[in-house]
Amino acid sequence: MNIRKRLTLLFIGIVFLILSVSFLTIYLLSSDYRREDFYLRLSSKSINVAKLLIEVDEVDVNLLSKIEQNNPTSLPQERITILNYRNEILYSSDSAQEIAIASDLLDKIRLEGEVRYRQNDFEVLGILYTDRFDRFVVIAAAKDIIGLRKLKNLQTILLISFFGSMGLVSVSAWLYAGKALDPISKVISEVDTITGTSLNIRVDEGNQLDEIGRLAQTFNRMLDRLENAFGIQRNFIANASHELRTPLTAITGKIEVTLLQPRTKERYEEVLQDLSVQIKNINQLSNRLLLLAQASDDGSIHKFAPIRVDEVLWQAKEDEERIAPHYKIHIEMDRGLDDELLTIRGDEQLMKAAFVNLIDNACKYSDNHSVTIQVRAVYKNLVLEFIDQGVGISSEEMGTIFEPFFRGKNTLNKTGHGIGLSLINRIIMIHDGTIEVRSQLNQGTVFTVQLPLIS
Repeated sequence: MNIRKRLTLLFIGIVFLILSVSFLTIYLLSSDYRREDFYLRLSSKSINVAKLLIEVDEVDVNLLSKIEQNNPTSLPQERITILNYRNEILYSSDSAQEIAIASDLLDKIRLEGEVRYRQNDFEVLGILYTDRFDRFVVIAAAKDIIGLRKLKNLQTILLISFFGSMGLVSVSAWLYAGKALDPISKVISEVDTITGTSLNIRVDEGNQLDEIGRLAQTFNRMLDRLENAFGIQRNFIANASHELRTPLTAITGKIEVTLLQPRTKERYEEVLQDLSVQIKNINQLSNRLLLLAQASDDGSIHKFAPIRVDEVLWQAKEDEERIAPHYKIHIEMDRGLDDELLTIRGDEQLMKAAFVNLIDNACKYSDNHSVTIQVRAVYKNLVLEFIDQGVGISSEEMGTIFEPFFRGKNTLNKTGHGIGLSLINRIIMIHDGTIEVRSQLNQGTVFTVQLPLIS
């Protein structure tokens, strides 16, 4: 069942409940008012008749009968009976004895003073009438033909009004639900037109203030992220394919040339050594691509745990010195640092990869192959500065150094794939840190990394 039908049924159900309670209350209150009004008139008439018979000496039973026969205030099919304390009938207009009078009923009237009940279509009232010398029981009965007819008419009006109102409410609810859902339907239609090749299209945000506007804004923010992710993916695939194809083509060409004719043992060894270097480069590129993919996976954030940055930094130093013994790596720790100021939440493998790449870049592009790493705590952050005296970065290239596969013009004579800085940037970002760079051509570069401490 779609939302429009559910909203319509919900609206109809609410109105149905409200109208049912309201109309039923009106009917019950009107019925109660009719009954109270009729018994009030019946009581007034029975007391007047008792007064005439008992208190007016000139009025006897015969005269009272004649008065009541022509009395315009008599109720429809009125029956009045007056009994003395011995249950003897002093007066009765119920010649056919339609109203049954039992002794236990008379005792109840004398005990309670007033009794109301129904007998067939008659509404009966029994009251105790007392004068100075005696007590009498007056039983009056009549049919409220006019009152019941009015109540029946009210019932008919309420039923017609109820079903008529429900019909109008049903139509109105359907139209109202459709009108209320029009903006959502519009958003759905606009989203349906967006495909992988048209991620630049955005949903109309309307007035941007109501829930529909905020929903459209959420969709647009999601589309921004998707467009950015698709763009990165396309560039990543294109650049990765290019970077892998170049060494593979070189390897294939060298093998084919070597196989064209027999070679000496020394030549074969030379070719194999060259192929080994190429394969190592491919392996290094593959490892960095995998690390970059891992750093781009938001699921890696859920694997974060407390890690000691100084321990990870020393491990990165040892790994680099093992691979490149000629690298000179100096770590300077601030004296005020303790265990608490060196602990962050993160992924140890990714953080180590970031430090290794920063150290490798600094040493590789410096003539003296050295880097100085200064570590200190500033407020709630741990700050690491990687300082080298290398070739530097031009101001024109400063804004693009963190893009995947980007390499500066003054580094083309060095081996590399342009993945390191983009990998570092992504790792620092998912650790809620920041990385800044200061550099001048031929005067060195300083990379400043800030990582939030565990609070």
